[in-house]
Amino acid sequence: MSDFWSYVWLLVWVFFFMIWIMILWQILSDLFRDHEMGGFAKAIWVIALIFFTPITALIYLIARGKGMAERNMKAAKQMQEQQAEYIRSVSGGTDPSEQIAKAKGLLDSGAINQQEFDSIKTKALA
Repeated sequence: MSDFWSYVWLLVWVFFFMIWIMILWQILSDLFRDHEMGGFAKAIWVIALIFFTPITALIYLIARGKGMAERNMKAAKQMQEQQAEYIRSVSGGTDPSEQIAKAKGLLDSGAINQQEFDSIKTKALA
């Protein structure tokens, strides 16, 4: 029975250790994402995190938590905009009628044949 509870406690400690690693990773990524803070201040935070990890992490989360959330939201919004821009560039536009009109222009100019036009039209309407 002792082995079972030892295993359970090991799992609990591993769980908390992983949470701790995630918190430190979040703090470090936020620290280097912040463009307003200077390099010397970042170095001080990193050194403090290395030598006084628990108290420094707590102070960082209390002192800079609001800015941390704002930077995360800004990064997520920027990533979403870049993804939408990429999808628009790959799909050739978001409006199906615009895609069909471009394809019709290519068909009229002779750049594509009727079968290719029908394929483009099917993809645009899908």
